[in-house]
Amino acid sequence: MTADLGMELHADTLITSKTNLKSLITYCNHDFYTYSGFSESEVLGKPHNIVRHKDMPKAVFKLLWEHIKEGKEVFAFVKNRTKNNEHYWVFANVTPSIDINSNIVGYYSVRRKPNPKALEKIAPLYDQMLQAEKSGGIEASTKILAQVCQQAGKEYNELIFALQRGDV
Repeated sequence: MTADLGMELHADTLITSKTNLKSLITYCNHDFYTYSGFSESEVLGKPHNIVRHKDMPKAVFKLLWEHIKEGKEVFAFVKNRTKNNEHYWVFANVTPSIDINSNIVGYYSVRRKPNPKALEKIAPLYDQMLQAEKSGGIEASTKILAQVCQQAGKEYNELIFALQRGDV
């Protein structure tokens, strides 16, 4: 199976954005606007999920939020939607932004071009997770992701990196 990559990112693309603690966008770079099709006035102050594609399992974002609220970084393959309802895949790194007193004050995300071979594995997994969410909720989808990690013998972030490198 070949994953539908949608609009493909250039190899040197770095899409960046920052949000506050409520996930409202406080900053985006030029690449964010280029790929999403949104303008600055359309996204600043808006929830970051403005670019969330309906094909993304909720369990992936649940895991993401668990990591960053604990002060940990997380990596994920994410299918984003554009203003025109097209899509593009990214390899995302999300980290908490920390102030001088070690308090989390927001979140920072950098996205780059994903390994197309990784998407050939991720896209069907996400489809399976979405189907599980329809019948069994986020818990059912989370269980599938946990099983995939267990079968690979890797923690979530390790598995994502292995896929991006082409090792799995």
